[in-house]
Amino acid sequence: MTSCSSVSSLSYDRCCDEILAQTDALRAALNGADLGATVPSCPDWTLRELAVHVGGAHRWVGEIVRTRAAEEVPEDKVPGFEGPDSEDPAALDAWLAEGAAATVAALREAGPDAEVWTWVRERRTAFWARRMTHETAVHRADAALAARAPYEVDAEVAADTIEEWLGIVALAQEEGDPEAAELRGGGRSLHLHATDVPGAEWLIEFGEDRFTWQHAHEKATVALRGTLTDLMLVFNRRLEPTDPRVEVLGDAALLDFWLDRSSFG
Repeated sequence: MTSCSSVSSLSYDRCCDEILAQTDALRAALNGADLGATVPSCPDWTLRELAVHVGGAHRWVGEIVRTRAAEEVPEDKVPGFEGPDSEDPAALDAWLAEGAAATVAALREAGPDAEVWTWVRERRTAFWARRMTHETAVHRADAALAARAPYEVDAEVAADTIEEWLGIVALAQEEGDPEAAELRGGGRSLHLHATDVPGAEWLIEFGEDRFTWQHAHEKATVALRGTLTDLMLVFNRRLEPTDPRVEVLGDAALLDFWLDRSSFG
């Protein structure tokens, strides 16, 4: 089955399903919550602003895919991008559901290989299916934090979220981002080890010019251990590495170094 992108472990259909499922879970976290509350992991946003960001992103991608855009689509050209007209929480809920459904319908109609604008070399709809899966899953974590709601994500989705982020950081390094450029220097390594999913391990090695990663169980300069969901949350800077839910073994400063220099986006 065709995957969401050339390096994703999730199929295109699975990504489309997950955009809907993650949006439904986000809506559930928002239900009854104080939409004016500050989001701890995105302190510039209220919970409502976070929801509008996610729903706007869905609509923006939907417009790119529907029109087979060859260039970036300006946000002001995206119908409904700025959110519902009403402040009623029910209107926000309906707006989120409608936007996700329309975007997934556009993705399914296009298929994974339609040529569209993206901000990477891969100019395929498959990129956007994967990107919106993880955009929604990570921001759902933000909403859960703000609403004090429980959060867990399927193991396959959590693993692919980690791997997509590794790819984004690697691309930033390749394109000369000054923070990502510092993620190098031979002889140092970072190991992620999920304690609840056998084989869910990543070894990130700092080379002289760049970092590389592989699935491996090896001793590293620093190791981060925890459930796969919690590893994903730390890696995406939604959970502090000092949280008792995870364990850091070795040079904790190197983990901080990684997190500080992969904080863009």
